Amino acid sequence: MLALVRRYAADAAAPAVLFAASLAQPFVLAEDAYGDLSTTGVTLAALTCLALAVRRRWPVPVLAATVAGSLGYVAAAGKLSPFWIAVPVAAYTVGAHAGRKAALVAVPAAALLLTAGAAALDGDWPTPHYTGLLAWTALGGAIGYAVRAWRENVSAVKDRALRAERTREEEARRRVAEERLRVARDLHDVVAHHIAVINVQAGVASHMLREQPESAQRALAHIRQASRTVLDELGVLLGVLRQPGDPAAPTEPAPSLSRLDSLIDSFTATGLTVQRSLAGKPRPLPAAVDLAAYRVVQESLTNVHRHGNGAGAQVSIAYNPAELSIEVHNVRNGTPASAPTTTGEGRTGLGILGMQERVASVGGQLSAGPEPDGGFRVRAVLRLSRETDDDPDRAG
Repeated sequence: MLALVRRYAADAAAPAVLFAASLAQPFVLAEDAYGDLSTTGVTLAALTCLALAVRRRWPVPVLAATVAGSLGYVAAAGKLSPFWIAVPVAAYTVGAHAGRKAALVAVPAAALLLTAGAAALDGDWPTPHYTGLLAWTALGGAIGYAVRAWRENVSAVKDRALRAERTREEEARRRVAEERLRVARDLHDVVAHHIAVINVQAGVASHMLREQPESAQRALAHIRQASRTVLDELGVLLGVLRQPGDPAAPTEPAPSLSRLDSLIDSFTATGLTVQRSLAGKPRPLPAAVDLAAYRVVQESLTNVHRHGNGAGAQVSIAYNPAELSIEVHNVRNGTPASAPTTTGEGRTGLGILGMQERVASVGGQLSAGPEPDGGFRVRAVLRLSRETDDDPDRAG
């Protein structure tokens, strides 16, 4: 704001100084080049100098106004105008602030028109006054054009420096990411090897548990050692993949459907009405599937709370033999509510994409979209492995 005030003050001060100098010039100079200032001359001087106050906003029209004012004075007084310096000032502004083509056309045209017009009206050509007027007008435009080129060059240098800095930062981040990926792949191979060892030793222990207890005990010792190594390697892997500034690893268990009641209560406390239905018998789920199911419900309820316009939600969970089905439908007073927006920054579209990625990572499928009745439904199907159905804790 202060810079804008200073700019306007400078734009207004220059015409005032020029007008005062124009009035004093005929009296200061001994030669009779400008003649006596009449009321018409003073008026033309005031209007011409006043036009300079808006020279940065309308550079070409102001140049035309100064040329017209100077020629008007020559026509009225028969002498060169004492405020002719307004023309080079306006020409400088055209060269510095107008477009390139406008500067290359307007400044030479103004210089030739002013000089030729003044000489024709005065009838005294050539004289040093008119040749000097031509030279000063052209020089003002040339200086303005040079200043413009210098500013553009400085701006281009700054832009190149900023782009180079961003490129260096991006290259550094890319190299760090590539190195982390390489280390992660190496550790993945190590972890996979130890997991394979655990699997083999577990089979040996199971086979020899009754007939050769000592061999089974040695196999269990190998399992214990390999599992400890796997845990250590996983810790290193997570440390490599963790970004600077990431929060410390949580100490509480990962979210799961066992905490669904707490999740629904947290939304109910904010005023959201949530209805819940359960089909099938709940049973232990793989950790990744359990976490994905919890996140689907959490994100869906968050979308209803943010974009449901006062609607409630119906959460349906079905435990099937080979899959887990989750549906979240927004409702209002038991009837479907209007569908939330699914596109745009900050809308549910980004949340749905995140849910789709999470569900796909465990081999499931997710669909989301408006219903024919006007509601909006999110449905996820998470496939369960055979090991989930034949859980060893239940089989015993």
